[in-house]
Amino acid sequence: MEEKKFELVSFSLCPYVQRARAILIEKNIKHDIKFIDLDSPPAWFFDVSPMEKVPVLLVDGKPLFESMVICEYLDEITEGSLHPADPFDKAVNRAWIEYGNTILDDTYDLFTTSDEKRFKHMTASLDEKFDTLEDECLTGTPFFNGDKFSMIDAVYAPVFRFHAALLKYHDLGFFKDRPQLSLWRDTLLSYNTVTKSVPENYADELDAYLRKQGSVFSEKMN
Repeated sequence: MEEKKFELVSFSLCPYVQRARAILIEKNIKHDIKFIDLDSPPAWFFDVSPMEKVPVLLVDGKPLFESMVICEYLDEITEGSLHPADPFDKAVNRAWIEYGNTILDDTYDLFTTSDEKRFKHMTASLDEKFDTLEDECLTGTPFFNGDKFSMIDAVYAPVFRFHAALLKYHDLGFFKDRPQLSLWRDTLLSYNTVTKSVPENYADELDAYLRKQGSVFSEKMN
């Protein structure tokens, strides 16, 4: 790979940043990381992030945005691929990656909504989606595609990390009687690439963030 300078612009709790950081770590790509406050971003951030979101990957100072675009780029410029070799299997992985995006959206709604009815709706929606994963696509292997970490694992790891944090305060039963889903979750949350993809103080920062939401879930934390 041609020597380039990589800098990942990040917000410490962002699950989309965690995807990109995981790929950088898994692929052994030397990089720097710059954390910003999304509530009060520096002026230069608006010049590199047209959608005003993180992550942004600065490649020799040139910005690349959108988490999956960043992940795909990093995979393409390095040896080996984190996707299956078969085109159909790769497409199936990408389809379930999109499904993971909907789970992440529902999860965010779950812990930020202040509406009890919506909280119940998101709980039911997530329960159904986890059911689908358990019954339709998981095969009882440690990672999604078998015994090795793949791109899709980098997408679902932040989902499971959020739910592991939520589980400390309130068990909504998402992993009960779902052994394949639980195995995948436990494998990812103990995998070195995943554990290193967040700051050391991540758990404390997330706790503080959840508590100040004034949400249905934050009330259950007390």
